[in-house]
Amino acid sequence: MKKKFIAELTAFQARYEAQKIAFGPVVFQCVRIAWKKGLLNSLAQGAMSSDQLIEKHQISVYALHTLLESCLSAGVVAMEDNCWRLEKIGYMLVNDKLTQVNFNYINDVCWQGLFELEQSLDAEEPLGLAHLGPWKTIYEGLSDLPEPAKTSWFEFDHFYSDSAFPDALAKVFAAAPQRLMDVGANTGKWALQCLRYNSDVELTLVDLPIQLNVAQKNLEQAGFLGRVSLAPRDLLAADLAFPKGHDAIWMSQFLSCFSLAEIGKILERAANALSAGGKLFILDTFWDRQQYDIAAFCLINTSPYFTCMASGNSKIYRATEYIACAEQAGFALTQSWDGLGLSHTLLQFQKNGT
Repeated sequence: MKKKFIAELTAFQARYEAQKIAFGPVVFQCVRIAWKKGLLNSLAQGAMSSDQLIEKHQISVYALHTLLESCLSAGVVAMEDNCWRLEKIGYMLVNDKLTQVNFNYINDVCWQGLFELEQSLDAEEPLGLAHLGPWKTIYEGLSDLPEPAKTSWFEFDHFYSDSAFPDALAKVFAAAPQRLMDVGANTGKWALQCLRYNSDVELTLVDLPIQLNVAQKNLEQAGFLGRVSLAPRDLLAADLAFPKGHDAIWMSQFLSCFSLAEIGKILERAANALSAGGKLFILDTFWDRQQYDIAAFCLINTSPYFTCMASGNSKIYRATEYIACAEQAGFALTQSWDGLGLSHTLLQFQKNGT
């Protein structure tokens, strides 16, 4: 992230920027509520007076002004001639899927749990997860998350990962894998795309049993279960071993769920499962591989979710950290592609020994 303009701020400007951070949670909620109540959507159709908004949305003058004045302070709306109008930032809430997904994810999944962030950092445990359920990690409870957290979590996860799948498919199958192992298969979305893309490939799905139950149903409904094997695994179990007999392993937005020490062990087990020359593909979002500051900002500030809600000791990493872990596990980086989908990088490794 460049952020060169920060060094050019005057003391007065720096103080103002600091207050934006201090009152950020207040602004977030006011903007979110104005969006959810339809106020921003109404203003997207044209400027409206307070009386018109009050009548249309059956909201009190007190509530309207509390919300829209906060929006005004953040540049979401403007006021001219006693009428409210939507600014470009406000149009992002109304029309931009990225903004909408991020707002819902932060509010519905992370908001309450973030109050436990400091304690979670100290304990390296996701203590904020108790606001959603009684699980040790969020991955154990994904299928049972309460609404709206469940919908918002999967929309966030799929919005980012799905955008990169079309680009990644061609690159993975250029290596002509016959048996592909999907580690961290989640709901089976990647597996389904592979089976549709290539009529010969066979897949093994590795994940927690509760996740594989969902994947199994999805693949069965699509008629592809005949080319799929399921391998339920607790990926943190000390005696974990991946099934052998595969020529390639795929991991998508998976390793960021673990600490660097755990990533190293998982990659060692991946190397043990592959023959010499076998390929490992890792698709993930790395904040040090982003072309735009907006992407790096969003990724960096996703890390506290992993701390207080997901696992307590994982985060969004730099690509260099994954590469170092893979090399230590016995892999060599052979190629990488940045800019897949919204913000993904695909790393291709080959097991040493050829």
